[in-house]
Amino acid sequence: MHSWPVRTPRPNREKVPSDTPLITGQRVIDFFFPIAKGGTAAIPGDFGTGKTITQHQLAKWADADVIVYVGCGERGNEMTEVLETFPELKDPRSGHPLMERTLLVANTSNMPIAAREASMYTGVTLAEYFRDMGYDVALMADSTSRWAEALREVSGRLEEMPGEEGYPAYLASRLAEIYERAGRVKVIGREENKLGSVSVVGAVSPSGGDFSEPVTQNTLRIVKVFWALSKPLAERRHFPAIDWLTSYSLYLESLENWYQTQIGPEWSSLRKEGMALLQRDDELREIVMLVGPDALSESQRVVLEAARMIKEDFLIQSALHPIDSYCSPEKTSLLMSLIMKFYEKMKESIDKGVPLQRALELPSKDEIARAKIQPSETFKEYATGLSTRIDEQFQSLTKEIVETAK
Repeated sequence: MHSWPVRTPRPNREKVPSDTPLITGQRVIDFFFPIAKGGTAAIPGDFGTGKTITQHQLAKWADADVIVYVGCGERGNEMTEVLETFPELKDPRSGHPLMERTLLVANTSNMPIAAREASMYTGVTLAEYFRDMGYDVALMADSTSRWAEALREVSGRLEEMPGEEGYPAYLASRLAEIYERAGRVKVIGREENKLGSVSVVGAVSPSGGDFSEPVTQNTLRIVKVFWALSKPLAERRHFPAIDWLTSYSLYLESLENWYQTQIGPEWSSLRKEGMALLQRDDELREIVMLVGPDALSESQRVVLEAARMIKEDFLIQSALHPIDSYCSPEKTSLLMSLIMKFYEKMKESIDKGVPLQRALELPSKDEIARAKIQPSETFKEYATGLSTRIDEQFQSLTKEIVETAK
C-alpha cells in the first residue's frame, strides 16, 4: 500500500490536450454532446429524470480502463443495485465481470456528514492513483449536490459566514478543486510519454429542477460538457432525457478530427444537419401551438416528421435492451445517415407531387424504426440493404404518382 492525502492532487509531468473521445455507447452523448478522455461533464436534472441510470450506463459502457463510482449522499438501494448488477455484466472488451474494473465509494445519505464531504476527494484520488499507472479512468460522482449540502452542514457547524442559499462562500473553489483534477497527463515514471487520464462526470440534483441554484451555476462555470436532463422528456418516457436544445459540448472542435478519421468524413456534416433539423422542429412546433397544424406547408411537415424520426428512432435508447443498451460510433453514424437519407428522399418526392402520407407509409420507414435493435456486428450490411430499399421504394412511389397524374 501507499498513502496519500486525498485533498492534495497527485503530481504529473504535464497536462496534455485531449483529442480522443470517451466513447459511452449512448447515441445522444457520442453523436451530439461528446466528452473527451480527461474531460469534465455535468448532468443536472430534477428528481426522476434519470441521472443515476445515465451514470450507470456510462459506468457500464464507457471505454475507460477503470471506473470509480462515488455514491455521495444518495440512496443505499442505488449502490446495492450497482453491487448486484455489475458482477453479472460482462465487460465487452475483456469478457470478465464488469465489477473487476469498478471501484465503489459508498457514502449513503445516512452516513456521517464528514465522511460524505470527504468522499469526493477520496474518489478523485483513487482515480489519480490508477491514472498514474497509465490507465484511462472515468469518475462518476452521484451527486455533487449532496456533497455540497454536506459541505454546507460542516461550514455551519464551524460557524462560518454563509453565502448564497446558506452554502459556504468557498463553494465554487471547492467544486473547482474536484473538477480541475480531471485531465489527460504524461505520468511520472520511467516512460516519459506514458499517458493516463481522469474524466469526471458529476450529477447535480437542483431542488425543483432549478438550474439557477448555486451548485449548478458554479459547476457550469467549470465543466465543458453540459447534459441537461429534462422533466417533460422524462414524463413522456423519452430516455435518456437529455435536452438537445439546452445541452452543449465544448469538445466538438478538438474531437472532430478523431471522428472524421476513425468513423468517417460525413460525421460532422451529419451532426450539423441533425441538430439543425431538431432546432427547426422546435420553431415549427411553436407555430403549431399558436395557429394550429393546418398553417404548415407540406415541406414544413416533412421537417416535423424527420425530426420525429430522429427523436424516436435515434435519441431514445433503452438501458434495459440487450442490444440497444450500447451503440457503437459506427452504428450511430450509419443510423443517422439512414434517417437523413429518408428525409432527403421525402423532400424530393414532395416536390414531385407525392403526398406526404404516402411517403410515411413506406415499409422502409418502419425498418429504420427497428434498425437500432439490429446487432452492431452485422449493422453495416443491414444499413447498405436498407439504403437500397429506400431508393427503390421512393422511386416506385414517385413513378406511380406521376403515372396516376397523367
